[in-house]
Formats: sequence, structure tokens, C-alpha cells
Amino acid sequence: MGISEKIAYLKGLMEGMNLDAESNEGKLFAAIADVLDEIALEVEDLTDEVMELGDGLDVISDDLSDVEDIVYDEWDDDDDDDDEDDEDDEEEECYATTCPECEEEIFFDDSMLEEGEILCPNCGAKLEFDLSDLANAMEEDEDED
Repeated sequence: MGISEKIAYLKGLMEGMNLDAESNEGKLFAAIADVLDEIALEVEDLTDEVMELGDGLDVISDDLSDVEDIVYDEWDDDDDDDDEDDEDDEEEECYATTCPECEEEIFFDDSMLEEGEILCPNCGAKLEFDLSDLANAMEEDEDED
């Protein structure tokens, strides 16, 4: 039984009790029944609006799902192309060091390391690398194994 039916039932009970509509109690019960009736109508209206919003949200969700499928499929296709390109390129390691002048962190790759020097992008200081020490350390590590 819905709210409207329950309020109609209460009104029927009031009529069945033979309350005098002119007495204070009769006026009070009649006013309460009227307020409950208005509240029931408002609740039904709100319920209808919520159902409509839910339906609209379902439509939007379906549309968004379609858009996601299109966008992510394109990205997946692009990723496949990138993966093929990456296979051709050797992965270069990225290194980091701190500039002795400005003390900012600098990132560089193997090609810059092989050149033996880089310029700090922050302050322009020249950083030089001596790879012979690194090569000697690697040879020592291999000899120990």
C-alpha cells in the first residue's frame, strides 16, 4: 500500500469514528490529514522525478560508454603502433645527477653520457664524466664473479 492509499485509509477511519468536524479535535485531525495528503503528493512527484533522472542517467551512461569504447580503441591502436616503433629503438637508460653549482637534479641518457660532458640546463655549468673509472669498476666486478 502506497502513501496515498494509507492517507485515504486514515481519512476513512476519521469519518468512521464520527468525529465532529466542528470540534477542536475534529479540526485538528482534518488539518493533519490534509497536510499528510499534500506530503504524499509531493513525495509521489519527487519519486517520479527521481525515476526520470535515473532514466536520463542511464542514457548518458550508455552514451559515455560508447564514447569510451571509441576513444580507448583509438588509443589502443595508437599504442600498438608505438610498441612497434619501440621495438626498433633500443631502450636507453635515464640517469640523474646533481649539479655541483646549482645543486639541481639533472637527467640525462646514454648518448649524453658517452659524450663525456653535459651542460646543466639550470645554470649552464659544464659537467664532465670520466667513464674510465666506471669501466674499471665494472671489470673488477666481473673479475670477482
